[in-house]
Amino acid sequence: MKLRELAEKLQCRLEGDGNIDIRRVAGVEHAQPGDITFIDSPRYVPFLATTHASAVILTPNQPLASLTPGTLGVLRSDHPYVTFARAVALFAPTPVPKPGIDPLSTVAADATIGPGVSIGPFVTVCSGASIGARTLIHSHVAVGAGASVGDDCILYPQVSIRDRVTIGHRVIVHDGVVIGSDGFGFAKQSDGTHLKIPQTADVVIEDDVEIGANSTIDRPAVGETRIRAGTKIDNLVHIAHGVSVGRRVIFAAQVGVSGSTVIEDDVILAGQVGVAGHLRVGKGAMATAQSGIPSSIDAGQYVSGSPAIPHRDWLKSAAAYRQLPTLRKRVAELEHAVAELEEKLEECRIRLDQPNPQDPRTPPGK
Repeated sequence: MKLRELAEKLQCRLEGDGNIDIRRVAGVEHAQPGDITFIDSPRYVPFLATTHASAVILTPNQPLASLTPGTLGVLRSDHPYVTFARAVALFAPTPVPKPGIDPLSTVAADATIGPGVSIGPFVTVCSGASIGARTLIHSHVAVGAGASVGDDCILYPQVSIRDRVTIGHRVIVHDGVVIGSDGFGFAKQSDGTHLKIPQTADVVIEDDVEIGANSTIDRPAVGETRIRAGTKIDNLVHIAHGVSVGRRVIFAAQVGVSGSTVIEDDVILAGQVGVAGHLRVGKGAMATAQSGIPSSIDAGQYVSGSPAIPHRDWLKSAAAYRQLPTLRKRVAELEHAVAELEEKLEECRIRLDQPNPQDPRTPPGK
C-alpha cells in the first residue's frame, strides 16, 4: 500500500513522499524498510535517529530534527497509538469464513439464526437460542437454551454460553470462556454441610465488550450479573455472581471480583487485583498489580498494595520496606547500647548505696 493511500485510510496528514510502499506495521526498534512505525512516548523519540522504517506516525507537534534523513515519510495524528492500532487492522485483516452452518454442528429446530452467520464444526446451538446477523461462531462452541447472541459477534473455540445468557452486539469472546456458570453460593446447614443455592438469574453482556481467554462470568441466584458496554476483560479473569461492571472498564489478567460488588465506569484494575464482595469501586478508580481491595474505593482514587491504600502512601511504605534490614540492624545496635548504659547505671546505683567510712556524714558503726 502506498503511504498516500494509508494516510487517506487513517485520516492523517501526510508529510514526505506519498509513493513510499508500506507492507506492514512494526515497532520503532525493529522496523525495516517497507515498515511504518509510531511514536507516542518521549522515551522512544531517540530511536527515530536509528530506525530503518520507511514511515512513522507522530503527533502534530513532534519536531522532525530527530528523524533519520532521507525518504522517511510522516503521518501526523493526534493519537498515534490509536492510529497504529487501526493501521495494524489494515495490514492484518482477519479471515472471515463463509456464511453457513457446518454439517457437523447441531442447531435446534427452534433456534433463530440471523443472516450472514457462520457456524463452524461441532457447535451446539440449543433450543430457543438466537444468533444475530453476521456473527461468527468457531468450532466446539456451546450456546445454551434461550441464550441470545447479538449481531457481528465473534465466539472463538471452546466458548460456553450457558442458558438464557444475553450477549449484545460486536462482542468478542475468546477461547475457553464460560459465561453464565453457577455462582459460588452455599448455605451452611445445622449439621455443618453446605446446601447449594440454585443460581438461576440473568447474565447480561452489553455491546462492544471483549472477554479474554479462559475467563469466567458467573450467574447469581437472584438479580443479575452485568458487564456494560465497552468494557475490556483480559485472560483468566473471574467475575462472580451478581457483580455489576460499568462502561469502559479495563480488567487485566487474573483479576478476581467477588460477588455483589459494583465496579463503576472507567475503572482500571491491573493484573492479579483481587476485589472483595459487597463493595463499590468508584468511577475512574485505578488499582496497580496485585492490589487487594477489601473495602470500597471512592471515585478517582489510585490505590496499591494489600490491603490497598492510596498509591502515594504505598510508595512511601514500599520505600520504607526496602530499608527494613538496615533499620533492624540499627535497632539491634541501639538496644545493645541501651543495655550497656543500663548496666553502667546499675553499677553506679550500687556504688552510691554502699557506705564510705571516710565520709564524715557516715553514721558511727557504719
